[in-house]
Amino acid sequence: MTTMNRRSFLSTLAAAGVVPAVMAGSRRALAQTSGGVLRTPAWPAPTFLNSAVSTGGPESFLSPKFYDGLLGYEYGMVPKASLATEWSMSDDGLTVEFKLRDGVKWHDGEAFTARDVAFTFMEVLKVHHGRGRTTFAALESVETPDDLTAIFHLSRPTPALMRALDSRESPILPAHLYEGTDIMANPVNTAPVGTGPFLLENYEIGANVVMVKNPDYWDEGFPRLDRLVIQYIADPATRVAMLESGQADAIFLNQIPAQEILRLAELPEFEMTTDGFEAMPSAQQMDFNLDNEILANKTVRHAIAHAIDVNWITQNVWYGMGQPGRSPLHFDQRAYFTTEGVPSYPYDPARANELLDEAGYPRGAGGMRFALTLDPSPWGTESITAASYIKEVLRQVGIDVTIRTQDFAVFVQTVYTDRTHDLALYTASMGVDPTIGVHRFYNSASFLPGTGFSNGAHYVNPEVDALLNAASIETDEAARVQEYADFQRLAYEDLPVLKVTDISMATIANVRVKDHTVDALGALGSLKQCWIEE
Repeated sequence: MTTMNRRSFLSTLAAAGVVPAVMAGSRRALAQTSGGVLRTPAWPAPTFLNSAVSTGGPESFLSPKFYDGLLGYEYGMVPKASLATEWSMSDDGLTVEFKLRDGVKWHDGEAFTARDVAFTFMEVLKVHHGRGRTTFAALESVETPDDLTAIFHLSRPTPALMRALDSRESPILPAHLYEGTDIMANPVNTAPVGTGPFLLENYEIGANVVMVKNPDYWDEGFPRLDRLVIQYIADPATRVAMLESGQADAIFLNQIPAQEILRLAELPEFEMTTDGFEAMPSAQQMDFNLDNEILANKTVRHAIAHAIDVNWITQNVWYGMGQPGRSPLHFDQRAYFTTEGVPSYPYDPARANELLDEAGYPRGAGGMRFALTLDPSPWGTESITAASYIKEVLRQVGIDVTIRTQDFAVFVQTVYTDRTHDLALYTASMGVDPTIGVHRFYNSASFLPGTGFSNGAHYVNPEVDALLNAASIETDEAARVQEYADFQRLAYEDLPVLKVTDISMATIANVRVKDHTVDALGALGSLKQCWIEE
């Protein structure tokens, strides 16, 4: 685990322009010790306790504590055993065989089998998961010749599949509790029965989630913590005060403002790490609802992009913890990220005014051209803060913006089900592979009202669809690089989504909290290895 203070963190960012590299030697595990209660404040509260049915941030953090995936990932996204102990892929990439762990029990005492794997992938992840519908689109069937063998049969190679099998991205659900039910309305979604290291002790909607160690967990000696308490606190200043006063032990996923993370990292009782986010390069971006007649005009979208200074937001809202958005891909998706030939929209209010005039929206009474509603996500504080800035700079070019703030569940309902938004500002995972995280925002097949964090723009471009579909199965790496380069150029010309900031994520914890980040998943994994030094 890498620790650093504010000065070294910012100087590294300035020098390299990327998240700091980490020396392997700094990741050695501490002595095997167990016990303690880990307390962490967060916001917003979850809708579900299961990330198979929601890709929201609250669910992504909670679910891996209750559920396991087929695989885990060491640093560098190197696969390691979890519910699967062995795996092999055919030479043509169309068959993947998993040997499953024997003796694993669900929290209710039922045996885990291959039936659970087949059901989860075919009936849940392919159907209800915002990213899974793309990642597992080529998965035609899961064969279960015996209770401890699951064989995936694919219609075409899927390069991203083997990087999407962890407990956050693809938690395995109990078929015996879900089969024959309405998946999204199943009460197990908020009363989890998993195979994971923690059991649900108490869930008070909107207030807290309390977990206790699973005494029958299959991985002997884990979890080390006795209890994990997540308290939902809307006020970020209160979350900061809880950590600083010792009422909380750690804060994950940038759940306090960036300037506070950097300030606390200077104090001797805290450590900050940027490790543990390899599977979740995250970004702040803004969807244009293309069902709105005004925003359906590409010239208007270009004008709005020129009116917003994304560098200002990155420096003043995110405090330099990231880079200004320049492409649909995250800069950490280094194999495919490019700005070569990708249209750019530098901050230029004069150009924004010219384009709005050109689009046929002259200034009217009070200097306004038209009105829009902006819905910022309440995940963290940054989208709500950035929304105030966006409202002001758009006012300066004649766009009257109303900011509508709401809790997380209502935000998801408003944008992805009711679709009553004009602009939606949020943070989301871009995925360890673009197929996993990026495609869902641009592929027309990902427009499914009711599914959160999917194609909220209602963007449809057959050429983009063809490029994304080709890249999702391409095994020639050079060809895949070209397909993603072409996609970035075309999608950023159409601009259904404005990338604001590619975020550098961080965890801030009291130095007594040990081993919270030991692999590529960090706090987005199980936290089974974490313990508190007394």
